[in-house]
Parts: sequence; C-alpha cells; structure tokens
Amino acid sequence: MNPKRKSRLYLALFLLVAVAGTTAALMVAMEENINMFYPPDQVVDGTAPLERTIRAGGMVKAGSVSRDPESLQVEFTITDHLGSDFIVSFTGILPDLFREGQGIIVQGELDQQGKFMAREVLAKHDENYMPPELMDMVAESGKNAEAKAAAKATP
Repeated sequence: MNPKRKSRLYLALFLLVAVAGTTAALMVAMEENINMFYPPDQVVDGTAPLERTIRAGGMVKAGSVSRDPESLQVEFTITDHLGSDFIVSFTGILPDLFREGQGIIVQGELDQQGKFMAREVLAKHDENYMPPELMDMVAESGKNAEAKAAAKATP
C-alpha cells in the first residue's frame, strides 16, 4: 500500500475511534446527570428510583411541617391531594415563600424507608406561577376528581 494512503487510513481510523470514545463518554456523563421529575403518586408507588438524585413535587400538606428547634432540620409532607403523600426531610434554610399549601419541588434522594432526603427545596416565586410539572399534575387531579364525581352520580 502507498505510504501516503496508509498514513491517511491511520489518521481516519484514529479520528473515528476518538469521536466514538468522546460520544460514549458524553452519553455516560449525561445519563448520570439527568434528574427526572416524579409526582407524589409515582414516589409512593415505587416508580421513582431509590438512592438516586431525582426531583419530586407537589403541595406541602397542611399541618405537616415540623421543625427541630435546635437545628435547621425540617420535615414536611408533600401531597397531590389524591391520597399520595410522602415525607421530605431537609436540613437547611427554606425559601422565603415556603409554607403549607404551597406548590414546591424538591431535589434529593429517596431512601429505603420511603423518606425523601432533600438537598434543595424550590418554592414558586409568585401567586401566578406554577412549574409545568405541577400544573400538569393539578390539571390531571382535577380531571380525576371530575371523573370520580361523575362515576358516583351515575347509578
């Protein structure tokens, strides 16, 4: 084989292997950094993975916030108002807009006992804003409530 063709072939093979290796490394890195969103019903029924960073959201259940007076430890319950509730444990300063009945999103890990260990708590920023995931969940819960009411009304 011609030496010039041989060197071009080696260069082309090297570039092909380098591109394939870079693509594989990017795919692995992206998979590790994806934080999927799970509503309360999927957290409760086991769809959400354990011990992996995820996002979950819902409404803070009224009367569920308990604060440790000697530390920044806070526990509260997130609900979808359809019976799917889970407990969130968070250590840190909560957002100013955090309160009961508030729509929030938490980021952290779900432990083996079903308690969500949050590293970050996000609250909506004004009374008109709602994250798209929560808006879909609220719309779906409204449809489910209407369907249940229609089913009860039908003999």
